[in-house]
Amino acid sequence: MSPLTLQHRRAHNLLLMQKLLSTRDASSPFTLVLDSVEQTAGPLARAWVRGAKASKTDVVFVAYESLKAPGDVSGFVKARGRDAEAVRGEIARVVVGSRRTLLILDSLYPLIMNPHPSLPLSSFLSSLTSPTTSLLAIYHTDVPLPSPSSTTTYAPTPLTLLRYLATTVLTTHSFSQTLARKRAAEKSRSGPLFGREEGKEGVLVGMGANDSRGCVIEMEYRRKSGRGIEEWFFLPELHRDDRIVLLDDHELYRRSDANEGTLEADGLGAESATFELELTEKQRRDREGVVLPYFDAQKGEGGGGGRILYDMGVEDDFDEEDEI
Repeated sequence: MSPLTLQHRRAHNLLLMQKLLSTRDASSPFTLVLDSVEQTAGPLARAWVRGAKASKTDVVFVAYESLKAPGDVSGFVKARGRDAEAVRGEIARVVVGSRRTLLILDSLYPLIMNPHPSLPLSSFLSSLTSPTTSLLAIYHTDVPLPSPSSTTTYAPTPLTLLRYLATTVLTTHSFSQTLARKRAAEKSRSGPLFGREEGKEGVLVGMGANDSRGCVIEMEYRRKSGRGIEEWFFLPELHRDDRIVLLDDHELYRRSDANEGTLEADGLGAESATFELELTEKQRRDREGVVLPYFDAQKGEGGGGGRILYDMGVEDDFDEEDEI
């Protein structure tokens, strides 16, 4: 990748991700986070809360799975076992309309499994957002859903509907597993499988899941114009001093090819790594000194037609009729 391209990504995509984490200017009214047991959305949610508090934004946590409120939240709504209408009413009482607020739903699974008859999932999520309120919802991709009924056979799946509604889609990946897949791709090997994808009995979580160093975030941001921006980031744990960076800038993710590093250090481009088409001065002199076969035939004047040069030997029988 050229240095200018990488510099452009640092200047724009990294700034965009930092803007999303700080919930400034309502950059993303609805952010969908896709996680799994291989990499949970916990580190990303904590980073989002920390960025919201730094920008003086209220954080309201809607708990379907959590038993207690996480730190640095200004409101906590217990939603387990309650229908969508009651949860929406409780959120309306906690949220202050004049203040910027971040709503975090720790799981969308109960809303998908137990939909309200008069309040579909799309309507429920749309009613939670406003010019001063943004939504961050977590969807567990490894939790199976029941087969659709005959009445909803042609309806979109819940994940398809959520991806359509979301203005930003963030997918979390294990850092250790991402490095393993990259090493396999560099050696032209098939990528390794982890967890349930391995197909082994009793294996639910793969090696390297929920890496303590941090997590990898795959971002898909939709602009108002319809143009999408895709990027990969590395988010370190909160106890580290490092900030979020592009995945390509992480020292462990960079290519370890010594030849490529030497070329970059010498300032040589991709053209210098291939063969040279131009001749050196010595090669040019040697080429001019080469006598080509049948070189004598090229000394004749033009227009005389082709000629065959042949030296007769003593064993040849010359006939005057053969002379032209």
